[in-house]
Amino acid sequence: MSLRTATEIVCCDDYERLAEECCEPGLWAYLAGGSATEWTLRANRDAFGRWAFRPRVLVDVAEVSTETTVLGTPVSMPILVAPVAYQALYHPEGEVATARAAAAAGTAICISTFTTRSHREIAEGAPGVTQWCQLYVFQDRAVVREHLAEAVDAGCRAVVLTVDTPRLGRRERDLRVGFTIPSDVPLPYARAAVGADAGNPADQFALLSPAVTWRDLEWIASETGLPVILKGIVTREDAALAVDHGAAGIVVSNHGGRQLDGAVPTLDALPEVVDAVAGRIEVFLDGGVRRGTDVAKALALGAQAVLVGRPPVFGLSVAGEEGVSDVLEMLRTELALALSLIGVTRPEQLTRAHVQPVNR
Repeated sequence: MSLRTATEIVCCDDYERLAEECCEPGLWAYLAGGSATEWTLRANRDAFGRWAFRPRVLVDVAEVSTETTVLGTPVSMPILVAPVAYQALYHPEGEVATARAAAAAGTAICISTFTTRSHREIAEGAPGVTQWCQLYVFQDRAVVREHLAEAVDAGCRAVVLTVDTPRLGRRERDLRVGFTIPSDVPLPYARAAVGADAGNPADQFALLSPAVTWRDLEWIASETGLPVILKGIVTREDAALAVDHGAAGIVVSNHGGRQLDGAVPTLDALPEVVDAVAGRIEVFLDGGVRRGTDVAKALALGAQAVLVGRPPVFGLSVAGEEGVSDVLEMLRTELALALSLIGVTRPEQLTRAHVQPVNR
């Protein structure tokens, strides 16, 4: 009997419910929580409900494909795996299991600076996977240089610089349960900076540099020779600056509602960022994606692809690689169905003409 049949899993929400049952309270708080009142966490999801489709009919949709490209790399679907830290706490194989599922699905994975497996381990454990290196800039630049050098050596194809964490947001769920990262958890790109003792995320993130500026984008690009994507932009002003400073792409992101509580929901921010970029670089989105229809709305509003973070880790927590694969396949299947019912056959055919605001 398959995992999905055995547990009556039919959508990502089912994995979320089961993952909460599998996780210790601290792990669940870290994964599922947001900052402060968690308004932005909720608003990311609510934003998808403010857009409705304008489906076209009598279109030949006998052949529908979810394939597309990201930064010139072919992927099977416009759904990428977002960076999530400390994955070995959710399953012993950690990021290697997640990467194998991404490779099998034909999509890319972004690996957190706080990964529990090195880029080399991931490349060897998931042959052929497209890796992006998510980067936090520690105050100790030697640690950053070593991380970037290993990412390049392991074949990473892009650096994703997270730009919305000069300080860590106040994550009250973590504080209430006293979540800590055990000292024996391997952190190949962070342990040299954070030390050998157990600590909580706030302690570890306090070692990041609050002085990162646009000049660092240029430094990272010159250090690696890789395209640099900026993750955490939600305004037209910063989108324009990203283009001016040579970014290869933008992830419209508010860190999954985990940084500035009250920040604009990402789907609401997407159109103005897309308009400011005006096709000069690629724009991606994360935050609140749980359905293939969510993906379709983001694409219609101008995203090249979306990144999903929590749903794959829900699957990882429940069933390791198989769970991640199931999550990705459900999202792909839902997206393919949405495309056919909207009346298009490929992701790039979606435009703003296919959605409209919901009048309330």
